[in-house]
Amino acid sequence: MKKFVLAGMALALAASTGAAFAADPLTLQLKWVAQAQFAGYFVAKEKGFYDEAGLDVTIKPGGPDVAPAQVLAGGGADVIIDWMPSALAAREKGLPLVNIAQPFAKSGLMLTCRKETGIASPADFKGKTLGVWFSGNEYPFLSWMSKLGLKTDGGPEGVTVIKQGFNVDPLIQKQADCISTMTYNEYGQVLDAGLKPEDLVVFKYEEQGVATLEDGLYTLESTLKDPANVDRLARFVGASMKGWQYAGEHPDEAAEIVIDNDTTGAQTLEHQTFMMGEIAKLLGTSATLDTAAAENTVAVLLGGGSDPVITKKPEGAWTSAVTDAVK
Repeated sequence: MKKFVLAGMALALAASTGAAFAADPLTLQLKWVAQAQFAGYFVAKEKGFYDEAGLDVTIKPGGPDVAPAQVLAGGGADVIIDWMPSALAAREKGLPLVNIAQPFAKSGLMLTCRKETGIASPADFKGKTLGVWFSGNEYPFLSWMSKLGLKTDGGPEGVTVIKQGFNVDPLIQKQADCISTMTYNEYGQVLDAGLKPEDLVVFKYEEQGVATLEDGLYTLESTLKDPANVDRLARFVGASMKGWQYAGEHPDEAAEIVIDNDTTGAQTLEHQTFMMGEIAKLLGTSATLDTAAAENTVAVLLGGGSDPVITKKPEGAWTSAVTDAVK
């Protein structure tokens, strides 16, 4: 009888120990499909960095029909990746998104033009046709045009704007003189299509003073009211940055991990390796938000012409509580 009692106690102890060390679940919603833009998170999961932090992380891919903010609002994720313009727009409309970390310190957005169009500087945009992404991504562009004094209604004293899909066809097919590209993605697609760097002129938003913050980590204000959640998020951010550091130091392996997580079958190892090399140039040394960069983003958005994405400076839109708790 004593043996049965001891065995029962051992099982109970094992069960309680297992419960005590059970990993905390956390769901991350990506802004787009699985690609090297999110390599740090896939690497952190693959290499066990989340396991070491006591986390059971689920990574949900995005896509053209996925709005990360809506997923978060509906309880489908604990954290989302989003650009600050769309996050601030959602906040002003009533969804209390808060930036808790900013792994990407620099913007990868740029305008890529055919040199044969005669465009050598922004002063040459007048009268040209420019491809622009919408759904919130157009606001840095509109602010830039406002800064240049160029209307976007297609008149002779301004530019003609075409709504660009997430491809480079308008430039390749000469439907536009310039298109929107990311340094780590569409620019590579332009090169893959046969154009050479010497055939192109690029204008980086960073260099034009109209860049906005991209790919930050956001959660809801209500989530941050629980210290246990702040601790969980801090562990997530710390492990994710370990993933980003590893990805930057091992770009080939990181690209392979991304390919392993691509459910679309559309990605190629060559392109993901290119992306990873370019992504590494945008990362900060930590995930702590540069408040000056955030304030600049706000200024850019407020200066976006007659229909700005936000109408007033936000309050409480970012916090250092999570990054301050990263060990």
